[in-house]
Amino acid sequence: SRNAKKARRVHGSEEVEDCWNRLFLEGYQADVRVSTGDGSQILSHSCILGIRSPVLRSMLEEARIEHGFRNILISGVPSEAVRVFIRFLYSSRFEQGEMKKYALHLLVLSHVFSVQSLKIVCTDQLERFFLAPDNVVDVLQLARLCDAPRLSLICTRMIVGDFKTISLSEGWKVMRRANPSLEQELLEFLVEVDTRRQERAKRMEEKKVYLQLYEAMEALVHICRDGCRTIGPWDQKLKGSQVVCKFPACKGIELLVRHFSACKKRVPRGCANCKRMWQLLELHSRMCSTPDTCRVPLCRHFKDKIWHRSKKEEIKWNILVCKVLESNATSTSILKMRKTSSLMPNETWHIVQQ
Repeated sequence: SRNAKKARRVHGSEEVEDCWNRLFLEGYQADVRVSTGDGSQILSHSCILGIRSPVLRSMLEEARIEHGFRNILISGVPSEAVRVFIRFLYSSRFEQGEMKKYALHLLVLSHVFSVQSLKIVCTDQLERFFLAPDNVVDVLQLARLCDAPRLSLICTRMIVGDFKTISLSEGWKVMRRANPSLEQELLEFLVEVDTRRQERAKRMEEKKVYLQLYEAMEALVHICRDGCRTIGPWDQKLKGSQVVCKFPACKGIELLVRHFSACKKRVPRGCANCKRMWQLLELHSRMCSTPDTCRVPLCRHFKDKIWHRSKKEEIKWNILVCKVLESNATSTSILKMRKTSSLMPNETWHIVQQ
């Protein structure tokens, strides 16, 4: 069966990896001696090293041969880190404890010897198990030297997210003296992120206001056409104050209408509440598509006044109408998505997630 074939392939893959791992551990028919900084030697195979790393291939081609072994030197890192590195070249395996201990050294080796798969593993391990406020600045500098863009981005985001703590760390102080250009770059990025955050908050607040205006338009039409609780047109039977209204802005519009009907300064430049009511009436008229049958007061009046507005003022009103309608469309789309997700069967939802 298909599952059986898949199981056999997986088993075969593990068996092959075991063979490669044993080949490294036993050094069977090895033809390379890898010397480390402390004088240790690791037996290896030139065909494995050369096929996994173009840099090692060049070193092996130029290496001197003594007693049937090519000799190369890998220094600058602990000998155990070199051993973990070479084992990875054979089987792509590593012990978790060794990776935690030598992740930074292995990142350097992966860069020096152009082993991209190891660099990806090191980035993942450092992100999950190593990064902390007291070392993130050091890791960032190393990531930049080792051309690890994902790790650099992760470190930068961590610094920006906890800048107050990290800027007091010893690593930051050392970096500030040794690499002032990096400090300047991080500060500029921090300002940029903060600016974007403020702009995003401003846009969210604007969308909230536009949505409130749309709800106010709905409530105004509802009151003037159908009536609501204790207010409405003379030819409609009111429902009483105990009825729950489905329009969230209805109560506020009701209070505004009552004030507008009784205020002695009920002129376009009158009191603040009346001015707000005039603006809502004009906004409604610009959004209304049936002015001839509309029950909202002055709807046709404001439609006719549009032709007497200046071009600049007309542009402002058109932009406002577009943004109010857009805010409702966005809100409706989000609600539909949530409703669809909540009604979707568990099995279907599982498939979609996959």
